[in-house]
Amino acid sequence: MTAAPIPEPGPEGTPQEDRGSVGRSELTERDRAVLAVEKRSWPGPGAKERVIRERLGISPTRYYQLLGALIDDPLALAHDPVTVNRLRRIRDARRASR
Repeated sequence: MTAAPIPEPGPEGTPQEDRGSVGRSELTERDRAVLAVEKRSWPGPGAKERVIRERLGISPTRYYQLLGALIDDPLALAHDPVTVNRLRRIRDARRASR
């Protein structure tokens, strides 16, 4: 299985992107790119963080903040239900173990 290409980063912090799915009918390019990164499997430590910095142009910390918001976004669920549901299961299991 080949990975989908990850789009180049777009502008960050625009009001539309910070509102969640309210008033939007589709995910932003950056949101789709974050989901594409999360969908891939990674060969070892550091590879994912390198891709996040190089291709998305954001820090891993910001990436995980965006990802946390995305897994609760109904547009993300509609775009990639397998990935979003997997991430929700992982999050719920971590919360339950605390």
